[in-house]
Amino acid sequence: MNKFINDDFLLANDSAKKLYFEYAEPSPIVDFHSHLSAEEMASDKKWKDIYEIWLGGDHYKWRAMRSAGVPEDLITGEASGREKFFAFAGAMPKMIRNPLYHWCHLELARFFGIDDLLLSEKTAEEVWERANEKISCGLSARKCLEMGKVEVACTTDDPCDSLESHKSLSEDENFATKVCPTFRVDKAMSFGSGEKFAEYLEKLSGASGVEISSYTDFIEAIKRRHDFFDSVGCRSSDYGLASVPFAENFPIEHLDEAFVRAANGERISEEESEALASETLLECSRMDFESGWVRQFHIGPMRNNNSAMFAKLGPDSGFDSMGESNYARSLSRHLDTLNSEGKLARTIFYNIHPKDSEMLASMLGNFQDGSFAGKMQLGAAWWFLDQKDGIERHLEIVSAMSLLPCFVGMLTDSRSFLSFSRHEYFRRILCSVLGRDMEAGILPRDFDLVGEAVSDISYRNAKSYFGF
Repeated sequence: MNKFINDDFLLANDSAKKLYFEYAEPSPIVDFHSHLSAEEMASDKKWKDIYEIWLGGDHYKWRAMRSAGVPEDLITGEASGREKFFAFAGAMPKMIRNPLYHWCHLELARFFGIDDLLLSEKTAEEVWERANEKISCGLSARKCLEMGKVEVACTTDDPCDSLESHKSLSEDENFATKVCPTFRVDKAMSFGSGEKFAEYLEKLSGASGVEISSYTDFIEAIKRRHDFFDSVGCRSSDYGLASVPFAENFPIEHLDEAFVRAANGERISEEESEALASETLLECSRMDFESGWVRQFHIGPMRNNNSAMFAKLGPDSGFDSMGESNYARSLSRHLDTLNSEGKLARTIFYNIHPKDSEMLASMLGNFQDGSFAGKMQLGAAWWFLDQKDGIERHLEIVSAMSLLPCFVGMLTDSRSFLSFSRHEYFRRILCSVLGRDMEAGILPRDFDLVGEAVSDISYRNAKSYFGF
């Protein structure tokens, strides 16, 4: 059988191949958003078998297994890791044309050297043995970073986190990858969650050294943690939002009263929660600007839809989907408020629903100000859009409504140390799109021009944009 993951994978013509091998492939990786564990990097985590590294926490794979008819016991239940891996292998042939088919075979090829087999029930035993042999010979968290040529990796961290592992990594002279924390305030903005919010405030108070009895105290506590993150090398914030909150008519004098009730564990109204989130997002964004950080927004998921499975497994277990809301006006007001104050930081928006892509791309053009090329960015195709068709459509939208050579490129947004192959996937698709246009005469056959754009998008833009 010809190798599926071969040198020309996704590269359909000579121009695409030249762009990839001469301009994209040599560049190291700057992964500016992930959910990797800095603690696992610091301890150089090792795995017992391929199940642990590949399937143990991957809700993308779990979701596909359920669709293929695999019982839950063989996904998240009491079955052994070997049994779960074999169940996944048996389901793999049903995943053709799903992005997992590409991602999984890329991961097998790049991290385990298995590029001569297609994963299936028939090959499961051989893949299990060969992959586990690779693991036993020293595949570890740091080895994955080395194999992926990862120059920078950003984690996602709560304001209360101590960042001890980040400090340890920065002092380790034998560790080549720069690991930066990212300030993620989602829990601090869960004003409508009752007792959970009150419990979180206790943690925030302890971490910041601020006794929180008012909204002003709360913002001071957030500010102290923001400053601490900055001192440990943080270069960006991240906000996971269903939409963009902006309260236009809420009386500001009622804000503190609503906060105090929320801090006492009371359930406040949706209007009050929206107003608190709106003001807090603005306050945090001002901090981001003052610190010279990049803001990242992940907008639109509808999470934990299956209440029975949420009760059983908790969040991030494969039961999230696209939400649908109209946030164009609130986004405009949020951006305009900060811009009018002269405090609009470099910003990246990732949308989960494709209907929002053109709206976002056109909206962000309103707030480019010449201070930085591509200051306002439509971020890489995310979650359900992070596949060949979604990436191609994203590149078309950025090209048409923004400037593609200013795009900061790909990220993993993953908890898996094997997901760095997503950068290769993106780069191959990017070169395929541009190579196709060169061959068709839509772009000039000028490799200095187009190739430099590929190098910028693959590596240099992100490094400059974040200031790593």
